[in-house]
Parts: sequence; C-alpha cells; structure tokens
Amino acid sequence: MAAEYKERHYVPAGSVDISELEPLDPATDKIMKGEFRTGFGLSLVYFAFIFSIPVLNWYASELMLTKFWGGMTISWFMTAIGSLAVAVIIAYIHVNLYEKRLKNYESLTTTDETTSVERGIS
Repeated sequence: MAAEYKERHYVPAGSVDISELEPLDPATDKIMKGEFRTGFGLSLVYFAFIFSIPVLNWYASELMLTKFWGGMTISWFMTAIGSLAVAVIIAYIHVNLYEKRLKNYESLTTTDETTSVERGIS
C-alpha cells in the first residue's frame, strides 16, 4: 500500500502549516461544502428528535408515560427504538445524497475529460 504513494511527499503528523496548503480545486470544494451542508442539516434533524424526548416528557408526561408493547412507555420507545430508527433513516438519506452528488461529479468529470480529449488537450 505504501508503494502506491511514492509520488507524494510524506509529511510527519503535526508539521503541516495550513497557510502553505494549496486551495482545493473547485469541484472538490463544491463536494466538501455539499457534504458539510448535508451532514449539518441531518445532525440538526437528529438533535431535534433527541431534544424532543425530554420536552415531550415535561409537557406531555401523561402521553409519554403511556405503556404499550410489553409495558414499555412511549418515552422509552422513542429513546431506544425511535432513536435507532431515526439514525438509520438519516444514514440512508446521507448515503443516497452522497451517491447522487458523486454521480453528478463523475458525469461532469467525464464530460470535461471527453471535451478536452476531443479538443486535443491532455
């Protein structure tokens, strides 16, 4: 695996000066910003769900203490089962959005390479 990276210079950890780094190319910058927006938005959704549990416990305590499914309360169901379900749904959404973004990037890259090859630019 190390043999694959011979063309790159090895920099020991802790010695990278951020001001000396080259800026990202526009495509990578766009992908990174899109990933940040997606991750931040989905994190807010999860935070809102988790934060809603104690709020509902406070303002709708009778509802949240209602027992169902083997004596489990709605509050415990939301905490245990609901949070897992929301995490799986968020992961599914994130993967789908990432794959869509990657497909768009690959189609743009393929189009740009084809166009440059047709023009004789390598």
